[in-house]
Amino acid sequence: MNLDILKDILHTEPTFRFRQAWKAIFQDLIEQWDENTTLPKQLRERLHSECPLEISAEMFGSQKSDSQKALITLEDNEKIETVLLNHRDKRHTLCVSTQVGCAMKCAFCATGKLGLKRNLTTSEIVDQVLLFARYMKKHTEDERIGNIVFMGMGEPFANYTNVMSAIRILNDKDAFNIGARHISISTSGVVDGIKKLASEDLPVNLAISLHAPNDALRSRLMPINKVHNIDKLMKAVGEYVNKKNRQVMFEYLMIDGVNDTQAHATELALFVKHPLYIVNLIRYNPTGVFEPSRPDAIRKFKNTLLRAGVKVTERHEFGQDIDAACGQLAGKRRGKD
Repeated sequence: MNLDILKDILHTEPTFRFRQAWKAIFQDLIEQWDENTTLPKQLRERLHSECPLEISAEMFGSQKSDSQKALITLEDNEKIETVLLNHRDKRHTLCVSTQVGCAMKCAFCATGKLGLKRNLTTSEIVDQVLLFARYMKKHTEDERIGNIVFMGMGEPFANYTNVMSAIRILNDKDAFNIGARHISISTSGVVDGIKKLASEDLPVNLAISLHAPNDALRSRLMPINKVHNIDKLMKAVGEYVNKKNRQVMFEYLMIDGVNDTQAHATELALFVKHPLYIVNLIRYNPTGVFEPSRPDAIRKFKNTLLRAGVKVTERHEFGQDIDAACGQLAGKRRGKD
């Protein structure tokens, strides 16, 4: 679906026609224009020809956890991945991509190996949510997507304008009506993006992919640190918190023998002990480079942070068996290149 084409077609129509089309797409979740009989037949035929609603995707279900992955084929035949996480308490979180590939080249991430091919448009970002909203309408009863996390393929702040435009549609009460406080953006550390987000009127959540307690190690794992080092990053985060008074999450992959010692935890605690900072420990999901930390190492790391007064959570594993877990998205079918 192309929202720009939709607006071009409807701009000469009465205003209420756009509202009818908008409701049909985002609330009624139609998949063909003929399903909406409120629009005149001639207009439906034109929309079907010039602005089709089909989304080309293959779905994969995880046997080890309640998650589904969609491999979406875009109009130019590029592919992206989106993952629905179904929590035990019937909450549903959708992990959304913002780029085809990624330029950040993080050593632990499969997406980074692809390089950056292009940004996604606003419509392509929204389509990921629309696809799973339709899926849930067919497969669940009285359940809907409650949370959106921009933690899929790509660096959201490298596609800032389209990401924020998509978020406004997700938040729109006449569209998906997902509360801004249920939408999270994860960045590898793009300082300018953090500063821009601090000036936005939407109270979306900010997450920082940190993964190391010092510049030497972080620069090895995440090349962006050579441009925006930890000191610059934490200064920007501090300014964000002072302005927004909102909690910030620091994501920390636990990688065996790389960043998971108690010494690393002690060093990390020095700059993440703050009432509005929380560290989310994530057991590394294999992408062929490193090994995940052992359970006892994670436990000791967590306890060291807790004793230092740091707020800590530990992420539940989702979708590793279908390459849908954190860091594994690479626009491919399971087991294929």
